[in-house]
Amino acid sequence: MQKKHYGAVLNPLRWWGRMPRLFWLVALFVGFLERKKSPLEPVLRSLLMTRISQICHCAFCIDANALRLAERSGGLDKVQAVATWRDSSLFNDKERAALAYAEAVTATPPRVDEATKAALRRHFDDEAITEMTALIAFQNLSARFNAALEIPSQGLCAVAGEKRDA
Repeated sequence: MQKKHYGAVLNPLRWWGRMPRLFWLVALFVGFLERKKSPLEPVLRSLLMTRISQICHCAFCIDANALRLAERSGGLDKVQAVATWRDSSLFNDKERAALAYAEAVTATPPRVDEATKAALRRHFDDEAITEMTALIAFQNLSARFNAALEIPSQGLCAVAGEKRDA
């Protein structure tokens, strides 16, 4: 499927494929998070995944998630601005609350303060917050896995490398 969509098998699959049962569990989890009935919009999911990829310095994840964000948002504007989202007018209050939460959860140790939680609750119910937290945790797992194994970018999104600041 990856070869058909991207023109090549993606680099992480070569590592995950060494443990097929684990690969399928991860694939099922990703499939659940990316389902059509998710309480999180596709653009928001991609924003969070791209920002977490940047924070974790995962070259492959930045590349792949930036491509998906560009596809879902209809252009490169948000891709190029996500690293500096606080200084950009491209992001609405809901996206800002989610990005702040993603950064707080991704910090080591996580630093989710009351103001961040309050901002999040203005836009999301408990189900959406739970799913968002699962998405953030998954992207941290994926980015840290790929970064630790030095899985390189595959050139999927030409501008992905421009905004890697954490």
